Amino acid sequence: MRARTTVCLMSTAACLAGILFPAFGAARIETIAGTGRTDDTGGLGPALKPSIGWPFGVEHGPDAALHITACLHHRVLRLDPKTRRLTIVAGNGRAGYSGDGGPATQASLNQPYEVRFTRADNLFFVEIQNHIVRRIDAKTGVITTVAGTGERGFAGDGGSARSAQLSVPHSIVVDNAGGVFIADIGNHRIRYVNPKSGVISTIAGTGEIRTPEDGAQADGSPLPGPRTLAIEDTTLWIILREGHSLWKMNLENRRLYHAARTGEAGYTGDGSAAQHVTFNGPKGIAIGPDSDIYIVDSGNDCIRRMNRRTHIVTTIAGSGLARSWGGDGGDPRRAKLSQPHGICVAPDGIISFCDTLNHRVRTVIP
Repeated sequence: MRARTTVCLMSTAACLAGILFPAFGAARIETIAGTGRTDDTGGLGPALKPSIGWPFGVEHGPDAALHITACLHHRVLRLDPKTRRLTIVAGNGRAGYSGDGGPATQASLNQPYEVRFTRADNLFFVEIQNHIVRRIDAKTGVITTVAGTGERGFAGDGGSARSAQLSVPHSIVVDNAGGVFIADIGNHRIRYVNPKSGVISTIAGTGEIRTPEDGAQADGSPLPGPRTLAIEDTTLWIILREGHSLWKMNLENRRLYHAARTGEAGYTGDGSAAQHVTFNGPKGIAIGPDSDIYIVDSGNDCIRRMNRRTHIVTTIAGSGLARSWGGDGGDPRRAKLSQPHGICVAPDGIISFCDTLNHRVRTVIP
């Protein structure tokens, strides 16, 4: 099972670098979308004019644009790298659950959280308050539900994903076959929707809030608060919010392995090996072009990177525990963030992330 990694096209990175940031030098951070306000201005226009309330998910699409979930405004937005304008991909701005079978722009959503794309360019996203996963067809723009009934709970394993119950799902990834992995965080499980049969099953987690054993079989092991996912070939990367740690699941032998710990909440270990690092409620992950792991350490208001060759963890953006905004145009490590969430990394290393409580999307030029 080879899977598509969550990086944008090289042309996307070039566009963003050339248009949004004309000169490269020392690493710096900039805001590329959002105003810092929460009033609903409609989500349309030059990217620095409309408000983006609670941006949570960010991902580059196959059309070389950045897609952003505006959780507070119940929309999925598209940032064009050439025009630098925002348009609406999904959501009419009203909280609700309606519109299946029709245009995505006319549908009611309830807090869209994370967005991903398939190899066929279809867009998938999670709605945490509707407890569902929805899909937008790349050719028609029609929206449908692929998992969840709209009611919170735990039910449906072994049957149709459309008839299953989820509990505040936070994250999804899609494999090359079109199968969907769901971080069903309220149920402390990871679930998988088979692309051919549409059947949903639990592949990790038991509902217990207890740390699994390193090397344990995923089926039957507890998994406390699987918060966000990334997929890389035959590896599923898993951030545990309650466990304050990074794990990986081998999709061939279905075993869980501890990748970054200690599992205690804190902000220590920069410059140290991953097993000696502490995180605080990490809530985002992406794989870089160099295979490094980028982690949104939300509770510490920073972005951290784990070097895959040395396993050393460093902070690359955020001054730590800021809960404020500042630093644009300067060193990313001196910037002030406020509970960042989603992240994606372009092939040339340009990083985009949601500075959620600052209601902005920001980019780091390395």
